[in-house]
Amino acid sequence: MSELLARHRAVMPSWLALYYETPIEIVSGKGNRVVDADGNTYLDFFAGIVTNMLGYDVAEVREAVEAQLARGVVHTSTLYLLRGQVELAEKIARLSGIPDAKVFFTNSGTEANETALLLATHARGSDQVLALRNSYHGRSYGTIAVTGNRGWKNSSLSPLNVHYLHGTDRSHPAFAHLSDAEYIDVCVADLREVLSTTAPNVACLIAEPVQGVGGFAMPPDGLFAAYREVLDEQGILFVSDEVQTGWGRTGSSFWGIGNHGVTPDAMTFAKGLGNGFAIGGVVARGDLMDALPANGVATFGGNPIATAAANATLDYVLDHDLQANAARLGPLVLDRLAPLRGLPAVGAVRGRGLMFAIDMADPASGAPAPELAAAVLEETRSRGLLVGKGGLHGHTLRMAPPLTLTREEAEEGADILVEAVTSVNDAAA
Repeated sequence: MSELLARHRAVMPSWLALYYETPIEIVSGKGNRVVDADGNTYLDFFAGIVTNMLGYDVAEVREAVEAQLARGVVHTSTLYLLRGQVELAEKIARLSGIPDAKVFFTNSGTEANETALLLATHARGSDQVLALRNSYHGRSYGTIAVTGNRGWKNSSLSPLNVHYLHGTDRSHPAFAHLSDAEYIDVCVADLREVLSTTAPNVACLIAEPVQGVGGFAMPPDGLFAAYREVLDEQGILFVSDEVQTGWGRTGSSFWGIGNHGVTPDAMTFAKGLGNGFAIGGVVARGDLMDALPANGVATFGGNPIATAAANATLDYVLDHDLQANAARLGPLVLDRLAPLRGLPAVGAVRGRGLMFAIDMADPASGAPAPELAAAVLEETRSRGLLVGKGGLHGHTLRMAPPLTLTREEAEEGADILVEAVTSVNDAAA
């Protein structure tokens, strides 16, 4: 055990997970590659959990932060006017497509989702919330309550009355034989049944267009539009959790919900916006945002350093049309991963834009195989590639490289994945 690992285990919680049998310390980065304390270089296909959206050591972001530091003001609080905060809010409101949008900044996606739940439950005078099975919305008391993934729920207690819907479980034996249209019809019928039997006066539905921690599982396009028709009948609000799907990552739309043809009442965001600097927030209809009756501040939310980084990051995304890059490279990666689909240890390969995943399965039974996913993590690391892990059973490899990924890097990473998964498959056969 390394000295740093021993110190980590002595003072950090046991539930704070570390990747790899021998965890690594990343000490430097440039472009889309990082270097660990032992001098090993890796192509990064996970980007600090979908957060280092532009990669590492990006001049535009560094210079924006350094310029703000040079002014001597790191913090003032939201009790004073913050030019960078206003400028960033203007951009996000414009990009959201939400009518008369207003923006509130937080420090994380968890805080953003807490805020959205507060807005919705106050507006509707109800603690009833709809969420999706296999979802993940954060680690706080309220966001754990709406998380539909047992591996991330630390408490059965809840400040909310939550009802879980179908959406990403098409592979379940009850639905596997259905077409997308038939599956959507079944899901809508179930929603109506939930509303008529167990969930009166619902505040909102909160949902991820692509489930991040859930292994990049995604509902068929159009499901949320069909859900929205039912919600609108009762005035139920819709919150799209864009913490992992925002900023063009899906390629086909700037926000993940765009693939469903729906404009939500509110969207939450975080992660990639600051390219590693802590920032999150909610963009919502102005009347919804303004309706809270009590005072509110965010001590660190929208602070000068974070918004300097976020403004530079968002400008870079737009100026370089990184959404188009995700749209180009996503299909390329999936095409190079296609040979994995026939392997006994691979349950599924899927993706959208620069979000793609591989489910590992027991070759004999087809059951989820988290131990094989862990083995692939070790194999990719040994070959110089960093990837992530997730899924309802911890059996899914998930990849979300920086949006600045080049074609050569996309091919390199995909080829390493094929080699690593094939090696684990052969050993498990």
